Order: sequence, then C-alpha cells, then structure tokens
Amino acid sequence: MTETCLNFAIAGCGRIAQRHARHIQNVGRLGAVCDNVEYKAAELGGQYEVPYFASIDDMLASCSEEIDVLVICTPNGLHARHTIKSFRAGCHVLCEKPMAISVQDCNDMIQAGENAGRQLFLVKQNRYNPPVVAVKKLLESGDLGRVYSAHLNCFWNRNAAYYKDNWKGTRELDGGCLYTQFSHFIDLLYWMVGDVKDAFAVTGNYCHQGMIDFEDAGSALLRFYNGAIGNVNFTINSYQKNMEGSLTLFCEKGTLKIGGQYLNELEYQNLEGKPISGLPGGQPANEYGQYQGSMSNHDKVYENVVDVLHNGGIISYGAFEGLKTVEIIDKIYSAAAHASNV
Repeated sequence: MTETCLNFAIAGCGRIAQRHARHIQNVGRLGAVCDNVEYKAAELGGQYEVPYFASIDDMLASCSEEIDVLVICTPNGLHARHTIKSFRAGCHVLCEKPMAISVQDCNDMIQAGENAGRQLFLVKQNRYNPPVVAVKKLLESGDLGRVYSAHLNCFWNRNAAYYKDNWKGTRELDGGCLYTQFSHFIDLLYWMVGDVKDAFAVTGNYCHQGMIDFEDAGSALLRFYNGAIGNVNFTINSYQKNMEGSLTLFCEKGTLKIGGQYLNELEYQNLEGKPISGLPGGQPANEYGQYQGSMSNHDKVYENVVDVLHNGGIISYGAFEGLKTVEIIDKIYSAAAHASNV
C-alpha cells in the first residue's frame, strides 16, 4: 500500500458490501462504513477495524475529507439521494446496480456529479464475462455484420425468504425485477445491440402476491433505433433455482448464444468467420445463501476506478450508459402499464 492509495467508504452493509470490502483491500483502504441497521454497520466495521455509523449523513459529517470514493450499496431507491449527498461532500462515487429506478433520478445524479467535478462509476460487472467480451469484439469489428434480432431470456428464482422483512419487493426501494434482478442483462442488450426506440410489454404477478408490489414475470417486444428487433422474457418463478440468463443474436454473418445462468457460457455459435475459441474461465456467481446473483467481476470494476482516478484512464461504465439502461427499463414498464389499461 502506498501513500497515494485511495480511501473508500461503504454506505449500506448488506451482502454485496462484503464483496466490495474485500476488493477494496486489494486496491486501497476502507476507512468507514454505515448502515441504518446499526448492527450490520457494526459487524462490517468491526471486521475491518474501521469506524461505523448509523447513517450516511453521520459518516459524511465525520469522514468526508478522508473519503476519496464512496461506495453506494444501499437499496435501489436510495441510490440517487445517497450519490448526490456524496458528491456534495466532495467524494467520487461507485454505485451498485441499478443506477437508480427513475430517469429523473439518473439525470439528477449526472448533474450533481458535473457540478461537483466528481466521477460517477457504476457496477455492471457482467460486461467482463469472457463470452460477452468476445462477442462484443466481433460486433465492434464488423465481423458479425448487421444485427437482425436479439433475444434475452432471464429465468431466475426468488422465493418468499428472499423478500421477507426487507426493502426488496417494494416499489419505492426495489422498483421491479428488471431493476433488481435483471438490469445487468438489459445493459448487455443495450451494449450489444443499441438503444431501444419502442417497447410493447405485458407483465403479471403469478406466485408472489402479498410479497412484492410489482410483477414476477413479463415479456417485452422491442424495436431498436438501428432497425433491429428483439424481445425480453423474464421471470423469478423458475422452480426452486435459477435456470437461465441468455442473449441470442441473429446477425448478418453469424448466430451466437451467450447462456448459462448468468451470461457466462458461449452455448452456440455458427459464424461466417473464425469461431470463438480458447475463452478463459469466468468468475463464479455471487453467492447469497439460498440464491445466486450475477457474475462476480468486481475486481475489474475496482481496477478501473483506480486507473481512472490515478492514471487518467477511461471509465469502463459511466453514468450515461447507466441512464440508458434505466430508460429502457422505464420504456418496458411504461408499455406494460399501458397494456394493462387498454
């Protein structure tokens, strides 16, 4: 560790905060943590022998001058509020997914960062999955030609225990399956194919009545600005465990399917050019006891933070792209709301 290492603090001491704390130790120093459930803050603070606080306001009041980067791991609906407070206190921000659960909140976060002259980093670690990287390179090089259509399947399980006695499942703080479970997948659809012009969607709640304020399954038909079409089929009703997270691309010069449970396997390819081969093994999925989340590539996220702030590097996933993911999700939900009222 050098004198110029970055000082981090964490807001929100849930399960994902544990992963952030471990990676922080590899690139800098953890200086403080906070959570409104004070025992969670005390546990994480005690584990790393750093001060802990019961609110982000108390932490910023005490430590803001010592914090280079504040890591936001709080509920989705608080991301904007906590990011803006951090910017105003002079910190850079690394925000967990999703960026926010409204387009307006994303705009406010971007504006606050610009006003403060601080960087907003976002966690979209699935972009680093080896098959995702390989297919993106083929798209950028033109080796796949034009994308005709894209088909995203998100088939996971979230049971009653997942939603018991916490913020998950509430419209105000969770926002919906596409925000909490599948924003990584929507991001990759945007990254691979482009921005969405129109969405037509239906959603329903089939087996989580009384547990959540929103849908547990849905289907959307998309039209992209570049002329491609696509669909998104998603559910958290896969029996007992996660089944699949996949993206299939039908292109002018080939067809590919990135699959597995977490977009971590190249399941199919038939290409005009040289096939993809020799992919390195990916990281394991995030483990959360009874369920798993997306792939764990947080080490690469932190490497990018250090590269940008110490070496003048380029942000690998910035606020504009985070906004675009939220815009697409908003279009799908708005279309589903319209369909339910017809």
